[in-house]
Amino acid sequence: MYGGNLQDYEDLLAAEQAAAERAVAAAAADVRRQRRDLVDAQVKQARRDRQGRKLAASGSLSKAAASDRKRSAQESAGRSRELHAERLQAARGRLDEAEHTVRDDAEIRVDLPGTAVPAGRTVLTLTGVSGPDWHPAGSTPAPPITPTPTVPLTLAEFIVRGPERIALTGPNGAGKTTLLRAIAGQAAPPGVGVRLGAVVGYLPQRLDLLDDSLTVVDNVRAAAPAASVNEVRASLARFLFRGERADRMAGTLSGGERFRAVLAALLLAQPAPQLLLLDEPTNNLDLASVRQLSQALEDYRGAILVASHDLPFLRSAGITRWLRLDREAGLTAIEPP
Repeated sequence: MYGGNLQDYEDLLAAEQAAAERAVAAAAADVRRQRRDLVDAQVKQARRDRQGRKLAASGSLSKAAASDRKRSAQESAGRSRELHAERLQAARGRLDEAEHTVRDDAEIRVDLPGTAVPAGRTVLTLTGVSGPDWHPAGSTPAPPITPTPTVPLTLAEFIVRGPERIALTGPNGAGKTTLLRAIAGQAAPPGVGVRLGAVVGYLPQRLDLLDDSLTVVDNVRAAAPAASVNEVRASLARFLFRGERADRMAGTLSGGERFRAVLAALLLAQPAPQLLLLDEPTNNLDLASVRQLSQALEDYRGAILVASHDLPFLRSAGITRWLRLDREAGLTAIEPP
């Protein structure tokens, strides 16, 4: 909970982010300093070792004295190495802690050529979702709803062409999830006809597309088995999974990281989806993740059908058509709210 308005909250986050980034810079400088100190200590020790060998070779010391001097030098060198190694390890630990406090608010990039859909191409034809005959599977008809003046057209046949961006609105229980699942090929209700002209990618509300026992890399490779590890890693960098982050187990990811990993597995699948179905995608996302999703959809070049109650998000997604689904009228076209 935060006691201010949204601008105050974002200002606080920005200040915390700036402080975290300064801490990372200071910790990184400390790591570099400790690394230099370790190298300097090794150089000095090597110089002392050479001087000790020269002294022993000169014969100016007895064998016993030379042995004592050598043993003492070795013990001193060992303590010095341990001390500098411990300092370097501690500095690296402080850097890791500092890096974990930095919010990962950078933009993700999904300008993927394989998702592009030519204008005018039919990617979806849907029938049987109009009028009083439409009822989601397992539901009973709701009481009649007075039509609003913004519902000018009942759709006997719903067609998606080209890279359209379509919002699916309506009350809870109207069957939006049922409809998206039907389009995705997961149990269409009786009487609903689905004809696809493009590869579909479905993002469910629960973000349960990942295998928690696999790494982020392996989850994406499961969706794109023909891609090499290097290709997958290069693509994951678009979703802010760089280096060791791509090797984290899916079950250990935070909510925002899991969202990005799910989106990566969905969009990097082979073949790439040209019709993206999103079911209440902002329900469990923080503000940074919502911004990242909006940026991703702005870059996405395929068709989009998104079910959501989040009007600010829908407006930011560049919606070109608005639909309403309810149990009385079925699927209807509406004016932008």
